[in-house]
Amino acid sequence: MIKALPICIEMEKNKVESKTAVICFTKQGELLAEKINKFMAADIYSKNSVSNFKLNEITSSLMNNYKALIFIGSTGIAVRAIAPNLKGKDKDPAVIVIDNSCKYVISLISGHIGGANKLTLAVAEYLGAEPIITTATDNLRIEAPDVIAVDNNLVIDDLKKAKDIAAMLVNGEKVVFLDEEEKILMPAGYVNDFSEANGVVYITNKNKLPQDYSNKKVLKLIRKNIVLGVGCRKNYDEELMFTNVKGVLEQFNLDIRSVLEISTVEVKKEEKAIIKLTETLNVQLRIHGLEAIKQIQHKYPGSDFVEKSVGVRAVCEPCTELSGAKLISDKISCNGMTICIGIK
Repeated sequence: MIKALPICIEMEKNKVESKTAVICFTKQGELLAEKINKFMAADIYSKNSVSNFKLNEITSSLMNNYKALIFIGSTGIAVRAIAPNLKGKDKDPAVIVIDNSCKYVISLISGHIGGANKLTLAVAEYLGAEPIITTATDNLRIEAPDVIAVDNNLVIDDLKKAKDIAAMLVNGEKVVFLDEEEKILMPAGYVNDFSEANGVVYITNKNKLPQDYSNKKVLKLIRKNIVLGVGCRKNYDEELMFTNVKGVLEQFNLDIRSVLEISTVEVKKEEKAIIKLTETLNVQLRIHGLEAIKQIQHKYPGSDFVEKSVGVRAVCEPCTELSGAKLISDKISCNGMTICIGIK
């Protein structure tokens, strides 16, 4: 669909429905954009159709509202348009460029974390164009650490170290790959022998690694597989809840970024402290009904007070189980709230 309203006004009034925006400047570009729109959901912003078309303003808005931008035109135009709005490889959207003759599809920025390389390959195949990808690890058929992270929903602990590890792989240095739970197969370009390795990529949910790798460059990729069952008294303090959760996770040597979701009972679905906790951790809030909890609450120590207040005898442990997690802790009481840790 070609946008015909001023971009800044439109974005304030409506949430973006598709994840991709296509920017074009010519009639030929519009035809190509419409063809792309048949392949994938995309909003089209054309110089010929958008009133008061100002590329810098449009690009600024799009980069804040879309996960991917496709420019149809010259690479130079795209570079100048996005340059003032670049924030970092972990924040920028994917940006690719297609020439008007549809000969090349070029991955410009956010090739790995943003997914520009994958988008380039997919669009190029659909259009019958040649994909242009310049990242060294891809061309050497080595899986860069940020690719491993994106493909497996892992959190990159340190972007600088990820860049350093990628450089080591490109330079032919040996990097050990360790997955604590052995769920990911050895990626291309890595080894499992420490004897000559200078780098380590370690996948874990732990806060501190179990071994000392001080003599090597170590990148931690954090697996998000921790479920927190949470219960609390009414109108609980938001900052205190976060402090309690952080402290409990530290006791279990779990990285706070490994939390996948917060789980609680339906009567607490509007508890501000719990909502704030999910927002702070940027995780899903899973709500469970009273009847579902009653079916399994007999497995856990209960409380007359909790039953009178909430309607069930236990909250945090049943909610953790109902979220499909294996409990790795009992109920932990701290300052008027309870926490149970589970792992998926």
